[in-house]
Amino acid sequence: MSRIVELFTFPTGEKNLNWDSIIRNQYCPYTKKRCFKVRKSEPDISIGTCVVEYGKNHDNIIICPHRMRQNNQIFLDCIHLLTLHQPGNELHIVPEVSIPGGNVDYFLVSTDDNRKIVDFVGIELQTMDTTGTVWPERQMTLYELNLIENEPKVNKPFGMNWKMTAKTILVQLHHKIQTFQSINKHLVLVVQKPLLEYIKKEFSFSHISTTPRLGDPMQFHSYSYIQTNNSFKIKLEHRYSTDSAGISTLLGLNANADIELETIVSMLESRISDSTILQIGN
Repeated sequence: MSRIVELFTFPTGEKNLNWDSIIRNQYCPYTKKRCFKVRKSEPDISIGTCVVEYGKNHDNIIICPHRMRQNNQIFLDCIHLLTLHQPGNELHIVPEVSIPGGNVDYFLVSTDDNRKIVDFVGIELQTMDTTGTVWPERQMTLYELNLIENEPKVNKPFGMNWKMTAKTILVQLHHKIQTFQSINKHLVLVVQKPLLEYIKKEFSFSHISTTPRLGDPMQFHSYSYIQTNNSFKIKLEHRYSTDSAGISTLLGLNANADIELETIVSMLESRISDSTILQIGN
């Protein structure tokens, strides 16, 4: 039995879908592009694995960050952090903005009638990195869907790189949060619940506020992956907050990253257009 739960965003348990077309199109509805996960040896083939079953408890683990964009819920869950936002303002999603400390995955931006920046929130997505390859399991899925004739061999199971995934994102946050704190703005880390539970267990998390405060620049949003009828969705389950000192306590590192507010505002305004407007339900 294949351990691929979602392929190209569709539940593999749904046998009546037009799987031949889904595999052929290699399309991701969240990015509205071809799936970016390709085989190194065959770059014309997108792997398309979004969610896998893993571990003795058969947990469903999201391994593609774009899967977190379902219905744009993660952005809607950050609107309260736009403390200067007013009803009637436009909301935009601006991807991949470079600031001191590295790139930020997305900015949720509020603009006035002239598309001048009113407020913004930085949003980082982190899903699990795997060890080994999920390709044999992916091919097993195709076999079980009667899309290929020969049953593939799954000799080496893939794994989850919990330690490296957690430490890498925390180090990145440490570099970036000082920038957001210096300009009195929020940065949000969006993760699936199992990853945050690992961070809470393996790092010093007791000082992180379990009652999130608007005054804290660093916010954690933890999502559950739940089944509804024959499909799956993500749901915000827990929120936490801290500041740059709190992230430092997690890692014991130091970083300096100052930037003027006007610099980020100018950068964001140059990226605002009709194509960045937040769409509800997509």
